[in-house]
This record gives sequence, C-alpha cells and structure tokens, in this order.
Amino acid sequence: MFETVWLGGQPPVEKKVIDLGSNKRIKFATDNRFQRELRSVVEKYFQDPRKREWDCPQMYAKTALIFGSFALVYVLLVFAVSTWWQALPLTILLGLIAVAIGLNVQHDGGHHAYSKHDWINRLMSMSLDFLGGSSYYWHTKHGILHHTFVNIPDYDVDTEVGILGRMTPHQKRLPIHKWQHLYFWILYGLLAINWHFISDFKAFFTGRVEKVQVPRPKGTDLVIFFGGKLAFFSMAFAIPMMFHPWWAVILLYLVAAFVLGLTLSMVFQLAHSVEEAEFAVPNQASGDIETPWAIHQVKSTVDFARGDKFLSWLVGGLNFQIEHHLFPKICHINYPGISNRIKETCRKFGLSFHEHRTFWSGLLSHYRFLKRMGSLSTA
Repeated sequence: MFETVWLGGQPPVEKKVIDLGSNKRIKFATDNRFQRELRSVVEKYFQDPRKREWDCPQMYAKTALIFGSFALVYVLLVFAVSTWWQALPLTILLGLIAVAIGLNVQHDGGHHAYSKHDWINRLMSMSLDFLGGSSYYWHTKHGILHHTFVNIPDYDVDTEVGILGRMTPHQKRLPIHKWQHLYFWILYGLLAINWHFISDFKAFFTGRVEKVQVPRPKGTDLVIFFGGKLAFFSMAFAIPMMFHPWWAVILLYLVAAFVLGLTLSMVFQLAHSVEEAEFAVPNQASGDIETPWAIHQVKSTVDFARGDKFLSWLVGGLNFQIEHHLFPKICHINYPGISNRIKETCRKFGLSFHEHRTFWSGLLSHYRFLKRMGSLSTA
C-alpha cells in the first residue's frame, strides 16, 4: 500500500509517495503540548530581526569558502602535484572538504533549510550529486524515512545494515556481530564508495531503498541522477588520468573516499547509535508509537560537543542533533542559539536532554554501543 510520508511531522514542502512495503504507516501519540511549546520558544528567538531561519549571510559566505577550498585543492592535486608526499595530505584534505560540503551545503539544502527559495535549496542539495551520491535517493532515505521514523526498526533504514551488523536491540544477533565494534570502522570508510558504485544504482534498477519501494527518478530528476554520476566520474577519474598514472588516481580516490565515508558515518552514528539513545517499537496491538513525535525525537537522539565551535562549523551544526531533528528546516547556523532554549523546554517537561561533552566521549559511547549490540541476544 502506498502512503504519503514527509519530513518529521512538519507540514510537507514536497510530498513523495512511497511504498512502505510490509510496514503500515506509523502514527505517533497526539499529545503535542511539548512540540507547541518548542515552536513558541523558537519563534521568540527569531523575533530578533538579526536572526534568520534561512538565507543567512554566514551560510552563503561559508558555502563560498568551502567550494573555493575544494576547487583550489582539486586543481593543485591534478595540475601541480608530482610526488606522493604532496598528494597524500592534499587528498586527505580534499576528503574532509567534501565532508564539509555534504554536512553543510547539501544537508541544509536537502532539508529546505538553506533558503526560502526552493530552487536554491535544490541547487545546494545537488552538491551531493557533485560528490557522487544521489540527492534524489537521499531525500527518501534520510529526509523522509530517517527523520520521520528515527531509530524505529524496519522503518528507519539507517538501522538496517543486513547481516553485517546489529544496530538495534530488536534485531537478531549473529555470531559475526561479536566483532562488529572492530570491523565496522572499515565498513564506515566504504560508505562513499558504496554510494558511487552500488547503492544508488541498485535503488534505481530495483526501485527500492532497502524494504521501501521508491519511484524511479524521471524527467529532471533522472537527468540530475545520471548527469551527477557522469560529472563525478569525470572529475574523480577521467580528468586526473589525463595527467597521472591510472593506479595513482585510483589509489588516491580510495583514500579520499575512505576519509569521506568514515567521517560522515562517525558524525551521524554519534547521534543515534550510542548508549543513551532509545529505540522504539510500535505497540503490538495498535501498531503505533505511544510517544508523541517530538518527544520520540528527543529520546532517540543525542547531542555531542556542543561547545566546540570549530567542530560545529565543520560538521554543519550536526553535533546539535536534537535541535536538528526537532527543527530540520531551520538553517544550522541557528542551532547554537536555540539549543539552550530547547534544553530548558525539555527540562520543563521532564525529558532528559542527552549529550556528550566532547566528540571523543561520543565516539567511545558508540564503540561501547556496537560492542553491546554484538554481545547481547535479541531483546
């Protein structure tokens, strides 16, 4: 049965009809007092005329700096570098700049949080196609399924990694999972490579993202899908091979892609796959979640390193994950400003606001979470 779902319980900017497969459309509890209070608190923050929900000058300047840096490093790698000791650090840097593009520009654009103009949001979202991914399938997998059904097994596809991992206490444990806290770091590094060569094409030809049936891109979306892949493969392989040995190009691609995949994975896993995050399952009788949507977002999400300004700048404010999940359509520039207001509102309603003080404490929590999921039997 086809259902219309959209981003995080918010009024939809763009509806997309998808088939949830064997899963029914989940309903959350209807007590929205907490969500109304949050909206009121955040609206008061934006009464300051200096604050903007979208089209923030800082964001446009940040975008120019990130893309300018990417262009400079790419040009140096292709046209100026002649030794491995010059190429390797520049390649690692290029991977980190690609992370900044994905977590800042693409992420805000994909969530309609970059601008009030849809065409600008779409243009920024397409930077993922520039990096070799697919903004079309990202919208379904991340914008719809993850943000609506975060940490709900069988609905949040980010918790589905097949037989290689056990990411919730409600999934079956296999003997191999005993070692997942060790081998997952290699798998994380393969994330971008999987985008480039496997998962997007698999989704296109099968018409599915995991268990969810997704309409294939058509018209402009189809042009963007294949045009993006062509542009990426040209930039990553064809152009560099005109100036450097093929084996060197492939080797440096693997380095940059590994840096990109590992860093992206760590940022997102620290938000939901840690010891403090809850994993909800639908009520067996009603098939629904007994918690209101906004409260579910708080319980299933964890912040990290809120005081680290440089990290926050680099990861597009995604260390403020609770804020992002509650208000995904607000530019991330505003997350530090609304964070304490949201934390105080959680305290007012008796909700725990989970956070790790540093990136490393969050990473250790994720390591312990992986180890625990690999050691325990199915809950």
